Amino acid sequence: MDAQGRGRAGDNNVDPADQWVFDPNTGNYELRLDHAGQAPARPADRKTAGSRRAAGKSGGDTDTRPLPTQRARGDESADADERPGGGRASRRAAGSRAAAAAAAPASRRKRKPKKSGKQKVLYWTAGVVGFVLVAGCGGAFYLYQQLNGNISKVDVGVENDAVSDGPVNVLIIGTDARSGKGNSGYGDAGSVGHADTTILMHISKDRSNATALSIPRDMITDIPNCPTKQKDGSTKNIPGERGVRFNTSLGQEGRDPGCTWRTVEKLTGLKINHFMMADFNAVKSLSTAVDGVEVCAGKDLNDPKSHLKLKAGRHIVKGEQALAFVRTRHAIGFGSDLDRIKMQQQFLSSLIRKLKSSAFSSPGKLYDVSQAATKALTVDTGIGSANKLLDFGTDLKKVDIDKVTFATVPVLDNPDDPATVILNKTAADPLFAMVRADHALAKGKKGKGKKSAPAKKAPPEQVRVDVTNGGGPIGSAQETVDWLQNTKAAKLSTNAGNAPAKLAATRLEYAPNQADQAATLADWMGLPKSALKKSSQNTGDRVPMKLTLGKDFKAPGSPIEAPTETPDGVQNVNADDKNVCAK
Repeated sequence: MDAQGRGRAGDNNVDPADQWVFDPNTGNYELRLDHAGQAPARPADRKTAGSRRAAGKSGGDTDTRPLPTQRARGDESADADERPGGGRASRRAAGSRAAAAAAAPASRRKRKPKKSGKQKVLYWTAGVVGFVLVAGCGGAFYLYQQLNGNISKVDVGVENDAVSDGPVNVLIIGTDARSGKGNSGYGDAGSVGHADTTILMHISKDRSNATALSIPRDMITDIPNCPTKQKDGSTKNIPGERGVRFNTSLGQEGRDPGCTWRTVEKLTGLKINHFMMADFNAVKSLSTAVDGVEVCAGKDLNDPKSHLKLKAGRHIVKGEQALAFVRTRHAIGFGSDLDRIKMQQQFLSSLIRKLKSSAFSSPGKLYDVSQAATKALTVDTGIGSANKLLDFGTDLKKVDIDKVTFATVPVLDNPDDPATVILNKTAADPLFAMVRADHALAKGKKGKGKKSAPAKKAPPEQVRVDVTNGGGPIGSAQETVDWLQNTKAAKLSTNAGNAPAKLAATRLEYAPNQADQAATLADWMGLPKSALKKSSQNTGDRVPMKLTLGKDFKAPGSPIEAPTETPDGVQNVNADDKNVCAK
């Protein structure tokens, strides 16, 4: 970099992380550009409470002991006044600090008492935060500008603030585009790519939990019309398609990330706030920046397609090997994309743990990760700057890692095409409702306050019910009967027409001897306990229950009330689970 970037011309070997020195009075690391005897690059008059000293009192205010990253590199990056035979210039004399630093004679400062381990951790953490907040340090403005210049952004026609007071939905897209540096050799040369890996990360309003939904790339779905911004500033509307692979929502027909954005919103009913897109290089560069990511193989893995070779056990992967791990599918499970999703979830969970625990343990490491992340990402304009990304990340990091759960959108084999899958609405609709309600996915245990009928359930062929429409959309009664008969095999369900009165909430009336039937129907319909109305007397065997669809009814299979535990058939894993191994 040039003289403005480094603090002196011609010095191309100085690591930015080595220019930060510790100030024990403020508990922060300060940018120091005086490798050639220059004054520290910090505002001349800035002082904090507790750091002021009487005029004329000797002693410096900057701890110039080398950072851990400097000690590891040896003397080549050490400050001149830290080398044997050197001294420190007094920086607290009255008058201009810069002038005092240049004119005052060298003096040896009295060594301060060693800090306790706890104090060191606190000071170090404060220093890392200071390094992140580069925009607040005048001498570090170049670094903020550099990170800013790394970020690519796409205008998807939606401008959301970086930070929201409500829940946050972030669409993470991994494209298999073969264009660009480092992306050749992975398939079709020059391919514009697809939405190869797509994860919708939902962060609850109170930041108490997060759910990451992996969307299978080969799932058949509908892609809505999509306005895309062209290079000349004009907008081109890309026509939608019905019954196509989900991965064609990006790249194909000129579609941009905004098209994937709109497709996911239509699929899940969740409003997206921001997107982040990365290519193959992201996995390689990020895994290298954090010094590798731990993964686990439950057996020997050898996939000639992705070039992954791992013995059973735990391994640290980075670079090409990390990319091979997240791309492999032929050596695990049934060799499907659903199996590969599990590999990706294991890798991302481990990467999050690494970032939380050690990747930000030093300014040098933070610099490497920041560079790798900003170079790898393409984002929307709402978070399209280093400052906005910082605000965004600061907000989301409130979520504890043990409250982050990865899940896969449930699908079924497509009877018309074995190479694709279709949405399993029976499991997906309750899952989407659960996420929309900010409910954390349970870890295989019964959630608190579960709204359900008695545990004993009748088989489908015994469920006898008359369905009336008392406030739902037109045709809801017949649509529900068709769904019950064709999807649930409840052949004894009947359309009883319109209810005599409108109801605000759906209601199921049943007799005591029909409790098992009510339990089955309530489970299918996602009915809350408040919807169940039990009479006082038993009834005849052939008398049906009465289900009245209220204004809260949306569609059969869509729960009236969001469940509080993970629906059956939904694959999920907690991000803090270190015992997940690929098999």
